[in-house]
Amino acid sequence: MNEEENEPLVDAEAIVETVTGITLQEYGIALAIFILFFVFRRIFTTYLFKFIVTVSNRAPTDLLYNGLLAFEKPIRVFLVIIGIYVSLIYLDLPEGFSDPMVRVFRSLVIALIAWGLFNLSSTSSRVFTKVGKRLDIEIDQILLPFLSKLVRFAVIAMALSIIASEWRYDVSGFVAGLGLGGLAFALAAQNTISNFFGGIVIITEKPFSIDDWISSPSVEGIIEDISFRSTKIRTFSQALVTVPNSTLANEPITNWSKMGKRQVSFKLGVKYSTPRDKIRVCVSRIEELLKTSPLVDKDLVMVRFDAFGASSLDLFIYFFTKTTSWTEYLEAKEELNLEIMRILEEEGVEIAFPSRSLYFHSESSSEKKPENQHSLNE
Repeated sequence: MNEEENEPLVDAEAIVETVTGITLQEYGIALAIFILFFVFRRIFTTYLFKFIVTVSNRAPTDLLYNGLLAFEKPIRVFLVIIGIYVSLIYLDLPEGFSDPMVRVFRSLVIALIAWGLFNLSSTSSRVFTKVGKRLDIEIDQILLPFLSKLVRFAVIAMALSIIASEWRYDVSGFVAGLGLGGLAFALAAQNTISNFFGGIVIITEKPFSIDDWISSPSVEGIIEDISFRSTKIRTFSQALVTVPNSTLANEPITNWSKMGKRQVSFKLGVKYSTPRDKIRVCVSRIEELLKTSPLVDKDLVMVRFDAFGASSLDLFIYFFTKTTSWTEYLEAKEELNLEIMRILEEEGVEIAFPSRSLYFHSESSSEKKPENQHSLNE
């Protein structure tokens, strides 16, 4: 009975060995090798890798720490791939499988390295900041995302070209083909290329940065993002406007966020009946108010009796607030305007409003009409 039960098993093993040339025992050992690598991967990522990251975080430079974090997931996948590769090598597959297997393995390794470099070149990485400080280059919020996208694009392009050459594709022929079609492509993509170089001009000249308030003939708002092709601006009505970089690069741009102080300039009209001495006192008191106020920048304060207006005597008031924030600026203007009103009330000076005086002239009944004047009814 036992011989009859064992006979099908022997036959199955013999069939497998006949078809593949590999025994079930060898398959079992290959599976055990893969499980061993899988367990090592678990131990490595749970304990050993965390220990290495902790130690590297105490190092004087952050490059090693950032590099380890960027390659953490690629290393996990690599341990699984190396386990599969070693298992397949142990099985001693026929020669027809060996060459494709090596190519697949090398292609996967290249892809994992590209994955790690892709993570390392993210905007959250400190690599760009460290390199910028080492080379005395100012890395701002616009340049960092732009460089990140550029490096990531280069990493992907290089990885694809290396993998293609690994599979014996003629990459040089492909590049030559691109060269032949380069002129046609350039003509077809004129706008895209001009936008790209417009973005480079914006980044190098840096007329604005992320979160800056700008105004141009095209748009006014807060900068949210800049890419290869366009710049995204959030208007004050909360609409998102996408402006081509070539447009912004060729327009005058006013960056209100770069103000060191904010201008206030207006004319204050008082009645023509105001005595000259009262005007002189008001000018002096308003000027003293502005020069002593903590809200006003002391570099330039001007209060002058400026002109005889159409319906008022005009006082010219010109100064700058220390704050550039729009909300704080309006609050400062409000407080100073109320103080100016208080001074006018104390001096008994009234603010003029637009008015017009009409004078009617009536002829005396004793006056005679000229001889050549005729009535309209005639």
